[in-house]
Amino acid sequence: MDTLQNLALAGGLSWASGFRLYATVFIAGLLGRLGYVHLPDGLQMLTDTWVLVTSGVLSLGEFLADKVPAFDSVWDAVHTFIRVPAGALLAWGVFRDAGAGTQFAAALLGGTLASGTHLAKTGGRALINTSPEPFTNWGASLGEDVSWLGGMYLMWAHPAVFLVLLGIFVLFLLWLVPKILRGLRTLARKLRGAGAGAESSRA
Repeated sequence: MDTLQNLALAGGLSWASGFRLYATVFIAGLLGRLGYVHLPDGLQMLTDTWVLVTSGVLSLGEFLADKVPAFDSVWDAVHTFIRVPAGALLAWGVFRDAGAGTQFAAALLGGTLASGTHLAKTGGRALINTSPEPFTNWGASLGEDVSWLGGMYLMWAHPAVFLVLLGIFVLFLLWLVPKILRGLRTLARKLRGAGAGAESSRA
C-alpha cells in the first residue's frame, strides 16, 4: 500500500471508531477477509473469525443502542474508554512496518482523532437528549450512519478526497467542540439547579 492510502486508512479507521467502533472493525475485517480490500499486516487480525463474530454481534448492539434516546448517552460515556484507545491501536496497526517512531506518531494522532470524533458525538447527543421528542435523536443517529458509510467508502476508493474532507472535518471539530463543552456546562448547571430546587421543596 502507498503512503497516501495508508494515511487515509489510518485516519479513516480512527475517525470512524469515534462514531461506530464495532461496525468499523467488522466491515474492515470482512472486506479484508473476502479480498475486496487489502489490509496491512498490522491489521490482518481483523480478518480472524473470532474478531469478525465478536465485532459483528457488538456492532448490532451498538446500532440498536444508538437509536434509544438517553441510553445512547450512557453507551457513549462507557465507550469513552474503548473507542479512543481502539482508534489509536488501529492507526498503530496500519503503520506497523513503518518504524517505531512513525508507528507511535500514528497511534498518537489516531487516538486524538478518535477522541475528537467521540467527544463531538457524545456531547452532541447529550445535548440533543434534553429534547423530549425522539426524532431529533434518530435523525442525528441516521446522519452519523450515512457519514460513517460515506467515509468508509472514500477511505478506500478515493483516499485523497477522503483526506481533504478529513482535514475539513478536523477544522469543523475545532470550532464545534468548544461550543459543545459550553453547552454541557450550561446543562450541568441547570441540572444542579433543578436538583437543589427539588431538595428545597421537599424540605
